Amino acid sequence: MLRSIAQAGVVTLLNLRSMGQRLGASMAAALGVAGVVGVFVAVLSIGEGFRATLVKTGAPDAVVVFRGGTDTEMNSILGLEQTRIIADAPGVRRGADGALASAELFVVVDVPKRSTGTEANVPLRGVQPPAFAVHDRVRIVEGRRFETGRNEIIVGAAAARQFAGLDLGSSLGWGGNKWTVVGVFEAAGTIAESEVWCDAGVLQPAYRRGESFQSVYVRLESPDAFSRFKDALTADPRLDVRVIRESEYWEEQSRMLRGVVQGLGSLVATLMGIGAVFGALNTMYSAVAARTREIATLRALGFGGAAVVVSVLAESLLLSLLGGATGGSIAYLAFNGYQTSTMNWQSFSQVAFAFRVTPALILQGIGASILMGLVGGVFPAIRAARLPIATALREL
Repeated sequence: MLRSIAQAGVVTLLNLRSMGQRLGASMAAALGVAGVVGVFVAVLSIGEGFRATLVKTGAPDAVVVFRGGTDTEMNSILGLEQTRIIADAPGVRRGADGALASAELFVVVDVPKRSTGTEANVPLRGVQPPAFAVHDRVRIVEGRRFETGRNEIIVGAAAARQFAGLDLGSSLGWGGNKWTVVGVFEAAGTIAESEVWCDAGVLQPAYRRGESFQSVYVRLESPDAFSRFKDALTADPRLDVRVIRESEYWEEQSRMLRGVVQGLGSLVATLMGIGAVFGALNTMYSAVAARTREIATLRALGFGGAAVVVSVLAESLLLSLLGGATGGSIAYLAFNGYQTSTMNWQSFSQVAFAFRVTPALILQGIGASILMGLVGGVFPAIRAARLPIATALREL
């Protein structure tokens, strides 16, 4: 056993030292793998960035309430009296101005993208005064808050970067009203930064919503108060509501896009990976052909076929790992933090987010490169081990 390991080590070192003689072909194989890994990681970073933006929105004690049987704000309707019952439920945190519960209205408005000029659906959210305590990560960074009862809006920083016409002081026409941008806010990179906010009492008549709302966002006394709050609402005969932690709600909202992105990324990586594997096969077959006499000589001196297999696989894996690390690094440098926006198909509105190349994604890419290296190296390795010694020696 030790003898076989020693032989494998010797043959592998000899093989790696001779890689310089095949530098062009070796680098081509590594770059092929790098391309596959780079595209794979970059595509998956879209879904990861989208998910991170949505999931980090919810605090442990933050809850959202919809009408029963609905899974998004777009499909929910709650009356004014129902929102008051929800705000008065046990477990709701109280502040100096009353319950930390904001009944909210959600519509989408057309705003052109800065990059293309094409119209996009941007969320316009009508909120009540407690909203700034409920969504406590919202901070005005330019201008001021909108005033209750006035046609004023404040714009999330991500929305202001991605969409035209949302600059401080701009006027826009939505729902038959003229709206003035009086402030820009940040919200720690959460989905709120993709939205435009206004007074719910002004938004309702503009879109003929009467006294209806679509959701109530609540801050609880503590995360442990969730069960008490939920049980009180679901047991109340005056209500038919769905109660869910805000973090769980936004996790649900990210699933569709993440599934599409992961499917697309896997398909693209598979198709490109097939090409990279053929490139690796060609490179390793060429390497075996160039080392025919060397391999035959080693076999004649008593080195086993297993040592030859290990040496060829080691070269293939080294090239693949080099390509995987290079592709992952390029994806990180080129795409991590890149700002863009896309449609959330569950609410039919745009979400601004940043690509997120995580260590886990890079490790997935490197794992894919190892697989490509194994597949691309195993058949040439077997061929090298089976070379007839006598026939190969005649080439000396």
